[in-house]
Amino acid sequence: MAIRNKGKRLDAYVKDYVVFDLETTGINPDRDAIIEISALKVCGGQTAGEYSTLVNPRRHIPAAATAVNGITDGMVADAPEIGEAMEGFLEFAGNGILVGHNIHTFDMNFAYDAAWTALGKELGNDYIDTLYMARRCLPGLGHYKLTDVAAYFHIATEGAHRALNDCRMNQGCYEELGKLWEERKRKEEAGGAGDAAGEEPSCPLCGSLLYIRKGRYGKFYGCGNFPSCRFTKKL
Repeated sequence: MAIRNKGKRLDAYVKDYVVFDLETTGINPDRDAIIEISALKVCGGQTAGEYSTLVNPRRHIPAAATAVNGITDGMVADAPEIGEAMEGFLEFAGNGILVGHNIHTFDMNFAYDAAWTALGKELGNDYIDTLYMARRCLPGLGHYKLTDVAAYFHIATEGAHRALNDCRMNQGCYEELGKLWEERKRKEEAGGAGDAAGEEPSCPLCGSLLYIRKGRYGKFYGCGNFPSCRFTKKL
């Protein structure tokens, strides 16, 4: 099996990024297809542009998918096919850091496969998954769907599960999570507060969180971006 040359998942807050979201016919990248792609380009916390298109999957959209996102066969009948839609997204995103919710195991896989299959291009952008950030910054929340995180920050959730609406919602969540993330980093830099409070520090090489792991010689910190980053640190 060929190795995917994906970008790295980062645990960080950055001021300039591209938040994106996909709607699909199902949850399996090997069997299902993208039916909507949306993205917002954000510079210094402000929206600088948007890209959004429905996608004709050249197949019937299952009723279960329509029940979630409201997208029907009729809505995509005149939409561009995946090659054109993905080309537009790649051009819009450029080399920017991608931000999305639950993209590490879902959206990035669909987008990477679509870019490679339809265009012969690799999606190598580094990316930030706000699901991981929310779990770290809001440990007592309990549930971490995008709407749960948005509700915590009093961000409107109307129109959820349409890609552009989810992008706008997630932009707001990421900016709020970024404030908590930066505060946590300041405490760590001020005196290792992260370690003292039982919170794992950040990797000095790639910025991802270090997680406590158990190896042959005992417990140690390992980079959450393994195997892309193999940094370790003794406890």
